[in-house]
Amino acid sequence: MSRIVTERKKPELLSPAGSLEAFFAAMEKGADAVYAGLKEFSARAKAKNFTLYEMERLTAYAHSLSRRVYVTLNTLVKEQELPQLVETLTALETMGTDGVILQDLAVARLIRRHFPGIPLHASTQMTIHNSLGVHQLEELGFERVVLARELHIDEIAAIAKQSTAEIECFIHGALCFSISGQCYFSSFLGGHSGNRGRCAQPCRRQYTYRGKEGYYFSTNDFSSIDMLPQLVEAGVASLKIEGRMKSAEYVASVIGAYRLVLDAPSHRRDEAIAGAKELLKLSFGRVPTKGFLASHQPTDIATPSLKGATGRFLGEIRAIQGDRISFETRDRLHVGDRIRVQPKSDMAGRAFTIKELFAGRQQVKNVREKTVVSTVSPFPFKVGDTVFKVSSETAFTMSESACKKRLEGVKRGKIPCDLHLSLDGDVMRVTGKVAGCEIVEAYPLGDLEPARTSDMASVLQAQFSRSGDTPFELRNLTATSFPTVLIPPARLKDIRRQFYQSLADQVLPDLQKRRAAAKRGALAELVKARPVRNPRRNELILRLEHLRDYHLLHREGVDVISIPVSRANLHQLPLFTRKLRGREEQVLWRLPFIIFEADLPFYRQGVEQIVAAGFRRFEAANLSHFLLLKGLDVEVSTDYRLFSLNSQALLSWQELGAVAATLYIEDDAENMAALLAADLPIGRRVLVYGGVPAITSKIAIRSVKSDAPVLSDRGDGYEVAVKDGLTVITPTRRFSLTGFRARLQEMGCASFIIDLSGVPQDQWPRILEAFGRGQEIAGTSEFNFTMGLV
Repeated sequence: MSRIVTERKKPELLSPAGSLEAFFAAMEKGADAVYAGLKEFSARAKAKNFTLYEMERLTAYAHSLSRRVYVTLNTLVKEQELPQLVETLTALETMGTDGVILQDLAVARLIRRHFPGIPLHASTQMTIHNSLGVHQLEELGFERVVLARELHIDEIAAIAKQSTAEIECFIHGALCFSISGQCYFSSFLGGHSGNRGRCAQPCRRQYTYRGKEGYYFSTNDFSSIDMLPQLVEAGVASLKIEGRMKSAEYVASVIGAYRLVLDAPSHRRDEAIAGAKELLKLSFGRVPTKGFLASHQPTDIATPSLKGATGRFLGEIRAIQGDRISFETRDRLHVGDRIRVQPKSDMAGRAFTIKELFAGRQQVKNVREKTVVSTVSPFPFKVGDTVFKVSSETAFTMSESACKKRLEGVKRGKIPCDLHLSLDGDVMRVTGKVAGCEIVEAYPLGDLEPARTSDMASVLQAQFSRSGDTPFELRNLTATSFPTVLIPPARLKDIRRQFYQSLADQVLPDLQKRRAAAKRGALAELVKARPVRNPRRNELILRLEHLRDYHLLHREGVDVISIPVSRANLHQLPLFTRKLRGREEQVLWRLPFIIFEADLPFYRQGVEQIVAAGFRRFEAANLSHFLLLKGLDVEVSTDYRLFSLNSQALLSWQELGAVAATLYIEDDAENMAALLAADLPIGRRVLVYGGVPAITSKIAIRSVKSDAPVLSDRGDGYEVAVKDGLTVITPTRRFSLTGFRARLQEMGCASFIIDLSGVPQDQWPRILEAFGRGQEIAGTSEFNFTMGLV
């Protein structure tokens, strides 16, 4: 596979591949690259996904077509899973993967230190939404960043203009109601974390607000086919389609549609867009929206009156006789079509393929729309449940067995290499990079005549892409500022042959040894446990909303108060600076985890104002915060929104300058114990009380206010609050580990956080007293602490 980096004119069209069928559909319909997950560490654990053997074959097949495969390791990794992660990274570097899309900095740290041949791509789950976040990732060696889906096209353009890393954006598919990476809804309901690839999609279910039923947390589907010219103009390098849980039919229709528009000449673009929209109708998606791409406050991104399930709405079940369900279909149906039935309750929908179809008493193979039909269902449903068509028997299909047969015929992949060519006088220098190794060879050319072509990069690429029987394949070639000279073809062919031979002689003997050594080194570097000591003294940090509540520092047992960097608190800073004189070290300032590009100057000025007032302790909640605080004499710690689920992540924060980290809010007792026992200098804190922000979103919920909770089918309540332009959905049942204080101390915890923000003041004493006694608070949830994080 090869491409000329300096010559790319169109952005990459990046397809999901959750199955072999979807992979081959993407290849056939013109995707430049696919992203696919393994059986482990994938944010779509419910997709079919791939074994390492299959991934190696997929990669080789894609490379034979000059396409790319990116592997999604975009989940949070538990401590005990780190050895398996090392094994996986060893295999991925060996197969020459084109990049790893990741969320957990543990993955990046291990790659950077031991597997440098793997390019780093930042997942949208990292919540990167401003230029500082991109710059921080660039410093950490990332080549590509997938931006948050909450950004307007103007914000994307501003970030891309300031970035050296490639910018990737989602352009089509399902939208999460929550900001990606910041949803704890599914996990709170049963330990199935979206950040571990196991989201149960409770946002798609029906809820009730003041007696009115609605799909309040269910979004419409993203579609930006009209905005491709603006995305290209904005400098987006990769256009990403969502859908690793979707069928090959979906992939074929969506990739085909976007390929049609991308390849259309400008004078035929309107015609191409019209044709593409017809193709998109075959993808069985929800109502389309351009989301935040076209508007900072879109009104069509969520419609509570619309069903939350994907697919084409067919109707509601009218009757059930035995195992047959009956409904009036709004669309044509064929035997072999796949339908999903969505219960009215908050249970997940279930899909099945129609094997028998009846119109009245007559068995048929197909029916027209507006026909009352019945079919045998393998699952129990109820009258009133809704039916959706999710794929068609008549669509693009390739059987799984046919896919596997084609895959078996793929030759083992070659080792990708990146070349840079330059001309120094009459000497050509060829720099080759292979799996972290680099060699430089020089070849005298003698006197050269000017060439007729001005595109030397294409000439050189055409020659060096012919790697023949060597174990290498050209991945990237750059020839920046290479003069337009005529190199005799025979000489150029000889240079190519000599260089690949030198590459083989110098790299191959050492490569296997280096990979084995890298694996041993990575495993040996994993953090060991230290003897757990019960701390003599505990630190208690209270998270508050307002500076005016500083008086809680006078309460016995309270060591630190945590205050948000907000406009209100900055306004009151001069007054309370005097009252807190001498206690500046007992105030911890926490930055909001979302700071859009336009707000960066305000928060930098605010931080400088706080530092000038004598305070120096800050808590970072987003990767961008490290650069926001750069150059100031401050102490930094991390919030749980900067994921700390393993010791490698803790080391990452420590290397970025953090002195303490709050452990992940979704974590369980077993994993937490391992982290508290890890032999590391960085301090570790545990949140023991607070509201769980099940969803944090930029989406405003229509017709829902904060005056009453939204209720689930099971009677669970969720408070809806809007603050600083973000919607926060919090379960009415608060999170509390106060009853586990003694156990946490035995595990080695010496620093505890109680979050009183949003809690009525008259309840504060009860909560603090319960913590002091180590008692459980009635009516609270321990989240995943004893149940376990899946």
